[in-house]
Amino acid sequence: MSRPDTDIVENTGLVEIFSDGACSGNPGPGGWGTLLRCGDCEKELSGYDPETTNNRMELLGAIAGFEALTRPCQVELTTDSQYVKKGITEWIEGWVKRGWRNSKKKPVANRDLWERLLELTEPHQVEWHWVRGHDGHAENERCDALARAAIETGARAAIETGMADL
Repeated sequence: MSRPDTDIVENTGLVEIFSDGACSGNPGPGGWGTLLRCGDCEKELSGYDPETTNNRMELLGAIAGFEALTRPCQVELTTDSQYVKKGITEWIEGWVKRGWRNSKKKPVANRDLWERLLELTEPHQVEWHWVRGHDGHAENERCDALARAAIETGARAAIETGMADL
């Protein structure tokens, strides 16, 4: 049973977060989709950016999931982005030690979002999982649909308000 209006953290136990990002052109208009699940309660979130990159949308999908949590939780986050999974589980420690420089001594791309994600994950126990995108994983496909719908809705709104040409 799905009750999207229920506060997802009112339940006890594991919170599952599924997230995805999409971009129409890279850079270009982008969207992200997130599904949170705790027991039989689910909440869907999505967002749009008129000029962004796919990696930023992937990060924002994960960030949105953690921003929806109101207390420390045990979390399993599933993403189809190696960039997000490897970034947070393998690369970020080195970036921080090197003053937010990558292994080539260049500034880390999307530092603002990585710092936000790092801060948001601090109070939680998080397991990160990767799944192949567009491979039939039901929750990943749902997040992809949310992200693509956000792009479509955002682009339509920009056209209707005359903001598309700016």
